[in-house]
Amino acid sequence: MIELENITKVYRAGQTEIPALREINCRIEDGEMLSIMGPSGSGKSTLMNVIGCLDKPTSGQYRLDGVQVGRLNDNKLAEIRNKKIGFVFQSFNLLSGATALANVELPLIYSGSSNRRQKALQALESVGLSHRAKHKPSELAGGEQQRVAIARALINNPSLILADEPTGNLDTQTSKEIMLLFKQLNEQGMTIVLVTHEPDIAAYTQRTIHIRDGRIEAVE
Repeated sequence: MIELENITKVYRAGQTEIPALREINCRIEDGEMLSIMGPSGSGKSTLMNVIGCLDKPTSGQYRLDGVQVGRLNDNKLAEIRNKKIGFVFQSFNLLSGATALANVELPLIYSGSSNRRQKALQALESVGLSHRAKHKPSELAGGEQQRVAIARALINNPSLILADEPTGNLDTQTSKEIMLLFKQLNEQGMTIVLVTHEPDIAAYTQRTIHIRDGRIEAVE
């Protein structure tokens, strides 16, 4: 599903070049649940951004479902992000003034989908939160907010979920509940890639890529 070949990413600050990724080679199979680990500044979030079509590599080839992503224009990349990829972040990224239902509906508004309310309710039900549909984020616990974010990520039936430190703001028990939800989604056929710095979170995945100084250090 995901093929990364000699991927490099270099940021420029004036005349200074800052390498973030160095010759990354990796293949992620359809239906796999994989974690990316590494210290701060290792390049793991940059790698996630490249996989999620949020950033383009400086060199190398990235193929998603056989499509050469680096050759696509911004509109095509936006289409892939909206239809094929669901994003979950550490900070939830929910609109504070909107209900859980309205937050989940947002991607459907951008895609012009019909039956938005029904689809959003179904997505909330899939994460066990349909009874909290009318509540705003401030009225929800941290784990509930993350479930809303996961429901939003699922709303367009993506084939890939990318989660960047999805349990970083959660306590141990709530983190376990969120990871069990990811496991359940993976068992239903969803491909899941998550960034974490916690070994006990990575233990839920089938494979872990360890990255340091922009290079893959080990795979286990």
